Amino acid sequence: MNNAPEINNSAAPSSAAAPTPAPVTVIGLGLMGQALAGAFLRAGHPTTVWNRTAAKADRLVADGAHLAPTAADALTAGPLTIICLTDYDAVRELLGASEDALDGRTLVNLTSGDSAQARETARWAGKRGARYLDGAIMAVPPAIGTADAVILHSGPAADFAAHEPALAALGTVTHLGEDHGLAALYDVAGLAMMWSVLNAWLQGTALLRTVGVDAATYAPFARQIAAGVAEWLPGYAEQIDSGSFPAEVSALETDARAMAHMVEESEAAGVNAELPKLIQAMAARAIAAGHGAEQYPVLIEEFSRPRAD
Repeated sequence: MNNAPEINNSAAPSSAAAPTPAPVTVIGLGLMGQALAGAFLRAGHPTTVWNRTAAKADRLVADGAHLAPTAADALTAGPLTIICLTDYDAVRELLGASEDALDGRTLVNLTSGDSAQARETARWAGKRGARYLDGAIMAVPPAIGTADAVILHSGPAADFAAHEPALAALGTVTHLGEDHGLAALYDVAGLAMMWSVLNAWLQGTALLRTVGVDAATYAPFARQIAAGVAEWLPGYAEQIDSGSFPAEVSALETDARAMAHMVEESEAAGVNAELPKLIQAMAARAIAAGHGAEQYPVLIEEFSRPRAD
């Protein structure tokens, strides 16, 4: 099954929205929860909110939201409840105290967590008669309600389809697949990309600062390099999925020589070389295993196994 997200499925706001917006509930009114509830209100959805600290709902109530007196009242206010709390323990604690209100409801949990927590919470909710979608928000609160806010969902496709028009008020929404853990996995995969790009930029910036080149001067060049590398991903993905890594551009053993040069340059400049040494060590293991003549994506074998102690 192809689990790649199609991030242009539904965008908010949309002139094709249902003529009578469905009622929604938002539980958890931190900065993100407030942004979620605000987006529903702007899209015309009757919105019920609840938070342990009720004062956080004041602005939303002023904008037309209904403040439920209890979490159970919030859950029974409509068929769809969005949950955005600090962690999954808080979700289970809150829902566990309101179990009688879960039967027949659809829960969309946008709380950050891992894939095992998502799957376990889905099983827990299902035993109590609730439908469950797990989700991940790939956006900051000010972007919620715009097409720039990418929100990933995983779980039963029918449950997502039933509430997609309402969920689209939050941004560009995507259904990844039936596995409840997919949204959490895509979330951390996205973080891996983000931190890797930023760490590579910081490594280069640290090197160039030693000769007086500031970060602002280097940034446009770094951005050009990052964009160019991104163009390689579809072709490299084909190699990984086929398990064949012909050296069409460069062999790994050639790349390893460039890695050694980066380590030497960093150490000579007095710059931390831990990051390039880490990648160099992974490349060395792959070359020792006989993959030196293959292309860089063959390192997927190193990334796919735990480090041996």
